Amino acid sequence: MGQKVKLSTIAEALGLSTATVSLALRDSPLVAEVTRERIKEQARTSGYIYNRRAASLRTSRSGIVGVCVHDIMNPFFGEILKSIEDELDRHRQTFVLCNHYDDLNKQRSFVDTMLQLGADGLIMSPAIGTPASDIRLAEDNDLPVTLIARTVEGSGVASFRGDDAYGMSLAVRHLLSLGHREIAMVGGTEMTSTGRDRAAGYRRAMLEAGIEPRPEWRIAGPRTRHSGFDAARDFLALPERPTAVACFSDLVALGFMYGLSRAALRPGIDVAVTGYDDIDEAVIAMPPLTTVANGQSEVGRRAADSLLKRLAGAPAEGTVELITPQLKIRQSCGLSIDTLPPLS
Repeated sequence: MGQKVKLSTIAEALGLSTATVSLALRDSPLVAEVTRERIKEQARTSGYIYNRRAASLRTSRSGIVGVCVHDIMNPFFGEILKSIEDELDRHRQTFVLCNHYDDLNKQRSFVDTMLQLGADGLIMSPAIGTPASDIRLAEDNDLPVTLIARTVEGSGVASFRGDDAYGMSLAVRHLLSLGHREIAMVGGTEMTSTGRDRAAGYRRAMLEAGIEPRPEWRIAGPRTRHSGFDAARDFLALPERPTAVACFSDLVALGFMYGLSRAALRPGIDVAVTGYDDIDEAVIAMPPLTTVANGQSEVGRRAADSLLKRLAGAPAEGTVELITPQLKIRQSCGLSIDTLPPLS
């Protein structure tokens, strides 16, 4: 086994002090940029490996942040994670990712691992059923927590998400403006803050228009394509089908439109459909999906920034910051209902 390359090895090769080399490898502005790059190049060519464990002992910081979400396959979370990564990169923090699939035990195991590794902090979209005591346990053991996408009542930590009630009301009001009076809501569950808020936004917009939503118009389910596809079957089985559907997420909406197409119905013509999240696929769907942009990039950026401020000594604040959503009108709602052909 070859001899391990040390800071002193790099310093001797370049005629610099080990302190200068150490500062440069940590991107300290105290070292001129040209010198930093020269030192980094020497470290790369000599095979130097940064000893994170030793640095952790010196600074009481690991440089690691845990990030825990419930559906990494959903592009919504992909956009959030990219923003988190960009923000953490600027502060030389590395994140470790967990996809808990709404499995509370899996989430708890990940949090335990982060505590054992001495992680600096945790950003999480909490699993269904997460009690506030789980978050307080992490906080009490010096693992600051910031929440994204969902909130946990009584957690006492900052949460960042879109204004889901307002966003869903935007989609429903758009459908109402086109003349639709019978509007279903597909997807989502009352077991999450997101599901409750979007359902509340749907109901509020309908009541403001003088319409009492019928129980059969609410078809609950997960935020997946398969759930949307299955919901189309339930929708088509209704004795009196609504003319429009506001979906909980873009993935649900895309699956729902596939289900309509399988039944030889035309999304945007026979049934108006809206989504939520404005993922990239929404623009190229057939038809392009009218949806609500939920500010997921901003959610990720603000959550990471909040956690970094905690690591710098800021106190915990149990606030919920809501990002204002925007309606993106495309072709999946068609034209005014007065111009649509009758359902077959």
